[in-house]
Amino acid sequence: MRGASTSATVRHSWGLFSALLLMMLGNGLLASTLGIRAEGEGFSGTAIGLIMAGYYVGFLAGSRVAVVLRRVGHVRVFAALASLASSAALVHAIFVNEMVWGGMRILFGFCQAGLYVVAESWLNASTTNENRGKMMSWYMVVLMGGAALGQLFLNVADPSSFELFVIASALVSLAVVPVSLSIGTAPQIIDLPKPLSTSEMWQRVPLGIVVALGTGLASGAVFGMASVYATRAGMSPGRVGLFVAAMSLGAIAFQFPIGVMSDRMLRRRAMFLVTMVAAGVAVLGTTVDPTSWRMLVLIFVFGGFTFPMYSLVLSHINDYMPVGQAMSASMQVVFWNGVGAIAGPLVIAGAMGLMGIEGYFWVLALVHAVMGFFIVARIITKEPIARADQQPWRSIPYRSGVVLAVLGRHRRPDGGIERRLRPRHGGRGDEPAPGESARTP
Repeated sequence: MRGASTSATVRHSWGLFSALLLMMLGNGLLASTLGIRAEGEGFSGTAIGLIMAGYYVGFLAGSRVAVVLRRVGHVRVFAALASLASSAALVHAIFVNEMVWGGMRILFGFCQAGLYVVAESWLNASTTNENRGKMMSWYMVVLMGGAALGQLFLNVADPSSFELFVIASALVSLAVVPVSLSIGTAPQIIDLPKPLSTSEMWQRVPLGIVVALGTGLASGAVFGMASVYATRAGMSPGRVGLFVAAMSLGAIAFQFPIGVMSDRMLRRRAMFLVTMVAAGVAVLGTTVDPTSWRMLVLIFVFGGFTFPMYSLVLSHINDYMPVGQAMSASMQVVFWNGVGAIAGPLVIAGAMGLMGIEGYFWVLALVHAVMGFFIVARIITKEPIARADQQPWRSIPYRSGVVLAVLGRHRRPDGGIERRLRPRHGGRGDEPAPGESARTP
């Protein structure tokens, strides 16, 4: 595929993108159906929060499934995980029980993470330095677009029946078909580096841990509890679907303009601006009628400013770390983002129990405001690198796994990874390497 155009690479990867679209249709539908159905069954807020958090527990564990790929291959792993995920979706319909649903949600999250690893390994093997950024952008559009389109199936059947679970199961199962028919030689597995310790990561790029944790908490809360919030606000199932879809569509619409902006100004300033806009929009969410069209516009804008923070924090790490350590630090981002995502549904469930549905937006506003204050503290205490020395922004979707997270740097034609801009150095914090230019914020 070396030297191939982006359009040719997309055509060559039709099986991958078709499978991803089907997978996300099922994933998006199942998540919303669970929230609506759990409310209808009278599950407690704590139980719903634990069920929704289970997905991220499984996802965090499943993102390390790359080792299995070396033993049995991509297609077999993809087929096995898709079958397990499909079965988990069906079990929800058979056993309406908090414990069963929690266990199946963990299994489904584990399988989804493994499926992402397979897809991202294939994507990495199919791209070159020249088109990798564009292919990642297509990947983001397919993931977020599929999650949004999956909400349309909420209008097909009553969430209180079993049909929507069957549809979600069927969509995930069908994802195996294009992969089985299109993939040729199995892609080469990249060697994932050993992650940095949390203490070393904190010494070098503390902002990476804080923003990764906050972004995970906000995103886990948004995706995990959106349908619960919308149901409690009195929305119909079809309206719930529009509410959830608006967030993903906002992420697609704003991701690229925010990325361009972050390349044209100091990165931390861009991060502060984005997170504070998200905080302000969340505060407005507490004042708007949830059933009005204004809420759909508001949640569209909120999604557009909260989800790009994941790409921004990875770009920030690439700005300050040498290549080998930047890849290891990216794995720390995946971990802390997962920890935050697990906590998100639980925090939101508790907040809505104490404050009513307004607690949903108050928590999101607080999380983004805390990230903003920490970013300001780093701007004040540590000088940034020069804007000209920033690594190019890359579109990395929040739902991606560990493989794309560590691919923040270009690869050499011989398959190695280029060491760009700076040698390994021993500086701490967000400080530039010796001899680099820097300017005060």
